[in-house]
Amino acid sequence: MMGDPGSVQEGQYVDAGGVRTHFHVQGEGPRVVLIHGSGPGVSAWANWGRILPRLAARFRVYALDVVGFGKTERPEGIRYHLETWVEHVKNFMDAVDAVPALVVGNSMGGAVALRLAATHAEYVRGLVLMGSVGVPFRITEGLDAVWGYRARGIEEMERILDIFSFNKALLTPELAKLRYEASLEPESRSAYEQMFPEPRQRHVDAMVTPDDAVRKIDRPALVIHGREDRVIPVDNSYRLFHLLPNAELHVFGRCGHWTQIERREEFCELVESFFERVSRFED
Repeated sequence: MMGDPGSVQEGQYVDAGGVRTHFHVQGEGPRVVLIHGSGPGVSAWANWGRILPRLAARFRVYALDVVGFGKTERPEGIRYHLETWVEHVKNFMDAVDAVPALVVGNSMGGAVALRLAATHAEYVRGLVLMGSVGVPFRITEGLDAVWGYRARGIEEMERILDIFSFNKALLTPELAKLRYEASLEPESRSAYEQMFPEPRQRHVDAMVTPDDAVRKIDRPALVIHGREDRVIPVDNSYRLFHLLPNAELHVFGRCGHWTQIERREEFCELVESFFERVSRFED
């Protein structure tokens, strides 16, 4: 869930349904919207900074800080749940004229993308779900630890990052420092502690889109997972593959939850090829 710690960039802002929303945009071509996950200190750039320039060579790519995360405004009294995030993404896509788009959802962002496709199909041309929430599963120890993060010291952040990645070479002190400092920002810390209080199984259950609704999603879908993912079980992706009528599945061996980072080149090739097929089919 992390981008290049040495190249964090300031993005732009747009009013998305009354929420001042921070986002990055690069490239020209078919529109792509990237929806990040829910790790502590996460943001659009943290999730997508390493692949956004690559995808922007062929597409117009938008990556937003979903409300409650990053630099997007956190309205007073907002309740953080799946419907809130789906509505925010929908309003963002309207605001930046990115309807319809090829939508990529990572982890919690996968649940958002899945529900968007199920309830607002006109917003979605094609769907990529990576290490996705959105179907029923028993919460893993890894996800429970991620959602239970409370910024009690950089060592806690190091333990969380260790859960995410199979490739331990990615776990640099700079990465831990950047994510830890981001998680200490007062508004970010307060919002994160509100999102996933114990017992946390209920938050997994609240992000489920019913099987019957998933079966009705007729958009082309690419489902991606890391076999060694300790945060979201790989069985989620097998289930989505069987439920989605127009789905492809790719599982990376020797890879954890960070498919877009641990297997960056192969991930981008998969997504680019899939999007090109979707675009050619529509043409």
